[in-house]
Amino acid sequence: MEQEDPKELSAARKSRSFFSEVFQSVAIAVLLAVLIRLFILEPFYIPSGSMEPTLKENDRILVSKLNYYFEEPERGDVIVFKYPRDTSRNFVKRVVAVGGETLTVRNSDLYINGRVVPEPYLPPGLKFDDFGPVEIPEESYFMMGDNRNNSDDSRVWGYLPENLIVGKAIAIYWPPGRTGMVH
Repeated sequence: MEQEDPKELSAARKSRSFFSEVFQSVAIAVLLAVLIRLFILEPFYIPSGSMEPTLKENDRILVSKLNYYFEEPERGDVIVFKYPRDTSRNFVKRVVAVGGETLTVRNSDLYINGRVVPEPYLPPGLKFDDFGPVEIPEESYFMMGDNRNNSDDSRVWGYLPENLIVGKAIAIYWPPGRTGMVH
């Protein structure tokens, strides 16, 4: 009977130990990536110009799924949500009114409960059609694109129910010349 060399046994153990550590590290990294994407941050692609000039076609953004666990969406937030007419699609728009408010658009100005709301994010000189008045149901939001004349938004498909919100757009990460926070 042949005896095994202690040096070979030690080398085999070290090799198994190395591969075991690599496998564990990769498994933990994959698990963390999945958890982060499911519950914290998710990247999204902007397919249209409906949010110009804030977000341009082909921008890539990071969306925080965590924000709305601790706070409600507010007027002015740019959010990603499941499109109410086809929940397999994601849309990105700006919250312009929340549940319980009355919205009216007159002469290209947004009115909430009879008061003009400043919208510094809109392109200068933008003119768009009158709309409303409409009262936003509780636990719902009225969404509009910043490029009001080229936006399929709540004026077309109605209110956004709270349960369809994916998260808050927080940053543009691509292309490099446009990186920054979303306002």
